[in-house]
Parts: sequence; structure tokens; C-alpha cells
Amino acid sequence: MLGVKVSAVIITFNEERNIADAIRSVAWADEILVVDSESRDRTPEIAESLGARVIINPWPGFAAQKQLATDSAKNDWILSVDADERVTDELRNEIAALRNSPAAFEGYTIPRLSIYLGREIRHGGWYPDRQLRFFDRRRGRWKNRVIHESFDLNDGSRVGRLSGEFLHYSVESPEHHARMVIERYAPLSARQMFAEGKRTSRFKAVVSCVSTFVRTYILKLGVLDGFPGLLIAYFAAHNSLLKHLILLRLLEERSDVADLPAAATTKTREETSNLS
Repeated sequence: MLGVKVSAVIITFNEERNIADAIRSVAWADEILVVDSESRDRTPEIAESLGARVIINPWPGFAAQKQLATDSAKNDWILSVDADERVTDELRNEIAALRNSPAAFEGYTIPRLSIYLGREIRHGGWYPDRQLRFFDRRRGRWKNRVIHESFDLNDGSRVGRLSGEFLHYSVESPEHHARMVIERYAPLSARQMFAEGKRTSRFKAVVSCVSTFVRTYILKLGVLDGFPGLLIAYFAAHNSLLKHLILLRLLEERSDVADLPAAATTKTREETSNLS
């Protein structure tokens, strides 16, 4: 990696509360690129005022937007940062050291330390939450998933591990956490499960809910994170229940369509054609 240049890329939508701190944490990068999905607040203006190059692109989904950001960067080595993340000094120094040494890996995983209700969360499955976020873009692509997108290196690529952390400020309050589950995580997870051909039932939904709480709070020691740990386990269980119920509805809707008489299906297609 001797002499390599790094592009820090960030995707955004209505992130005026976060974007300045995110950009300042990567001010050392050779390029800062923000791909904004038509924010209705001052996110693009703030980003540009801090020296970032801004591209506006209508929202195509997480993986597609991150792929666009990766492809649009000026440099091949990419540090992918979310708007609610901050690069710590330790991580910055590790990357600086790598830039002055021969390349040993094609990508590096980075641990994320979440700050939840003012507390560092180190249990309940939330830490170290390693993410492949520093990589040579020529060696892979973002995996096309509806949610929990990740960068996939090509077969045979070597993956290193960094110890410096991202600080992750994803949840502002319990109310915000509830909205994220209802509006984003559960629906998108259900769509991903549906696309993968998974099936469920009301019984599975209940079992998944209970087992998720036990696993998060007891087996993964979320209890050691105090009241925030209890809330995390509760919302994890709620998310699990809701995504299974949404998946069940999607499966029932597909079954209803499959059971329609051929004539009704043909008529529906004709009506649709007439509307186009």
C-alpha cells in the first residue's frame, strides 16, 4: 500500500445532525465523497462547506447506493463510513500506518462500538460487530441485499483485521429505536427473507421473538449493559416477531395471487395493460 490514496465515502439522507462530525472524523482522507439521496434538509450544503465532493442520486437501496459511491470515488482504496459513525484516532493512525507499508491484504474489517443512550454497548451481540469497510474496490463489490449490505471481496482475497474502532451513534432514543424497527429493520428484513424463499408461521414468529430476547439479554450477556441492554434485547425481540409476521403476510399474499382463476389473472393483466 506504499503511497496509496484513500477515498472516504459516505451515503446520506437527511443527516444534517450527523454529517459534519462524520466528515471531520475523516478529514485526513485524500478525498471525501458524499452521495446524497435527495435530502430535504441541509446535508449536501453542510458536506460541501466542509470540503466534501457531493453527488445527488435518487435512492436505489443501500447496496446500490454504496456501490455507486464506491465506483464514483477517485481512488481505489475505499473507507466506507456511515453518517452516524465516527472514525476514532486509533483507527485513523492504523490506516496511516498501512499506507506506509507494503500491501498485505485486499480488505480490512473494522470493529464498531455503538453508543446507546450515552453508554458504550459491549454485549448483547452488538460488539465487536466487525464490518469490512476498508478495501480495494478493484477486488470486489457490494453484495446486493435489501438490508445488512456488505462488501464482498473476490475469492482468494485476503482479509485483515484492524483494532481501531468506528464509534456508532445509530439510536437517539427508545422512540427512535422503535421507529427504526417498525419502519426499516423489520420490513426490510422480511423482504430479504421473502426474496431468499424463506417460510414462517405464527408459531415460528413467537418462538423467534422469545429466543431472540433470551439470546441477546442472557446468553450474549446484554444484562451487563444495564437498562440500555434490556432495551436492546426488547427491541431485538420485537424486530424478530414483526419481521416474521410481515413475512407471513407476504407469503399469504403470494398464495392468494397463485390461487386466482386463470381468467381473473388474465383480466387483471389486461386491465393493467390498459392503464399503461
